[in-house]
Amino acid sequence: MNGKLRTTALLAVLALLLLPMAGTAAADGPSVKLSKSQAGTGGSITVSGSGWRSHALLMMLICGQSTPSRGVIGGTNSCANGDGRAVTTDAKGRFSKKLPVAEPPVPCPCVVHVATVEGAKAQADAVLQVAGHAVEPLPTEPSGGRLSVLTDTRLDGSSGLLTWFGAPPARTLVFTVGNAGTTAIKNPVFQLGTSHGVFAPQWEEQQWRGTIAPGKKAQIKLPFELTAGAHGDYTVSLKYGGKVLAEQPWGVGRPWGVTLFWILVCVVVPAAVFRAGMAVVDRIRPRRAGGLRHRGLRMPELTLRMPKFTTPKADEEPASDSTLPWFTPDSDPGTAGRLSAPHDDSPTSPTTPTRKGPT
Repeated sequence: MNGKLRTTALLAVLALLLLPMAGTAAADGPSVKLSKSQAGTGGSITVSGSGWRSHALLMMLICGQSTPSRGVIGGTNSCANGDGRAVTTDAKGRFSKKLPVAEPPVPCPCVVHVATVEGAKAQADAVLQVAGHAVEPLPTEPSGGRLSVLTDTRLDGSSGLLTWFGAPPARTLVFTVGNAGTTAIKNPVFQLGTSHGVFAPQWEEQQWRGTIAPGKKAQIKLPFELTAGAHGDYTVSLKYGGKVLAEQPWGVGRPWGVTLFWILVCVVVPAAVFRAGMAVVDRIRPRRAGGLRHRGLRMPELTLRMPKFTTPKADEEPASDSTLPWFTPDSDPGTAGRLSAPHDDSPTSPTTPTRKGPT
């Protein structure tokens, strides 16, 4: 009997020791708690959480048409985005901050939705009743087929030369889904959303052609593209049946070709304007004698215009100007070295014969 009592006591002690550990294991993962479960518009509540990543940036929103089990059915379009608050967790992954109570754009049931902004995706919801706000039943879940994502999503494709010059970046979202329902799903319509930074995603519908039988899976490929010149950190979201199934981050590079183009424009256009201005100035410049225009002073012209400086030689005699009236410039005796007037040869010259005429 004493042995049975000892065994019972030992089991009770072990149960007491294991109970806190089980509670800790169940509490693992992100969680959210509210200071009040009901509040009116204009008031505030204190939102606290634990189990998040350390130093993680979180966004707190009050959303309608939502329950912790089904999540935010309408996405962030069902939330009071203008009255949301951002908070950063501490080194232990905990936070506590006041959140103003505002009416969401859709009827309750409502929750306080807390989700990460950057890095790995994590979210948690806590039930909140907004006093005075309308309450309506949640949309019925589609009966029969139910899709769930079985593999991680990925983006296929690459950027080309045109994208480097500002063309819209395009990718293909690839994932595998399985039909966990009891009926086949034919031509399912998915919603793809792209968001930049902390902005809400912009959704567009895309239909996949095919049939997914119960218990079967299929690979889905949905092409999409961003706006021209888009760059930075983007998030691609996948929604089906009003529920977000997956999110994929995408870092889009900057189109450096556009920057290079504007640099060339800033260099080429001023040079072209300068050349055009010089051509106009050259055309309206007055013409010189002879109908020739000269752009600058040339060396031959400079040589012709410069006076010649020469020094007279010492042995040269200055030319004498003849002023005798019976000489012409061509027969100036000064050029022949004769300085006297012309005269007849002497009759008594021994070399000249004497001629006598009749007397």
